Amino acid sequence: MEEKQSSLLHNISKVISDFFNPLVSLILFFVYMSIRQYNFKDSILYFLPILLMIIVPVIIWLVWNVKTGRYTNMDVSNRVQRKTLYIFIASCVISYLLFNYIRNGYIDLVMLFILVLLFALQISNLFIKSSMHTAFNVFVAALFFSLNWKMGIVWLGIAALVGITRIILKRHTVKEVFMGAGIAFLVSFIYLYCNIQFQH
Repeated sequence: MEEKQSSLLHNISKVISDFFNPLVSLILFFVYMSIRQYNFKDSILYFLPILLMIIVPVIIWLVWNVKTGRYTNMDVSNRVQRKTLYIFIASCVISYLLFNYIRNGYIDLVMLFILVLLFALQISNLFIKSSMHTAFNVFVAALFFSLNWKMGIVWLGIAALVGITRIILKRHTVKEVFMGAGIAFLVSFIYLYCNIQFQH
C-alpha cells in the first residue's frame, strides 16, 4: 500500500514537473501577455520571433543532445552537461535581443532579465546545481505579477509545487531548490523594480 502511494506521488510529481518546465511556463506567460496587451496581429508579430529564435532552437538542441547521448535527459539534471545548455540558451536570447533592438529600437526587458537569470544560474552552477525549474517558475510568477497580481500569486504557488516535485523526483536536493528560488527572487525583485521605473 505504501509503495503504491509512493508510486502515485512520484507519477503526479513527474506530470507536474514535466508540464511546468521552464519552456512551457514561459510560453504560457507569453501567450497570456499577448492576449492581454496586443491585438491578434501584433501578438503574432511579438511572439513569432521568440518562438523561432529561442523556443524552437532550444527544443531541437535538447532533443538532439539527448538522442546523441550528450545529455542524460531532457531536464539536463547533470551539472557538467548543463554548462552547454546555459550557453546555448543565452546565445539564442542574445540573438533575439539584438534582432528585436534592430527591428523595434528597444531592449525587450523580459528577455533581458531572462538572460540575467541564466547568467546567475550559470555562475551558481559552478558551485551548486540550482533548480532551473524552480528558478524559472519563480521568475514567471514575477512576470505574471507585473500584469496581474492575482496570477502572480497563483504562479508563485505553482513554483513552490514545482520545487517540491523536483525534490520528490530526486532531480534536486532541498538546498538546490532553495538556491534556484533565491536567485530567481533576487532577479525578479530587480525586474519588478525596473518594470515599475520604466512605466513612469
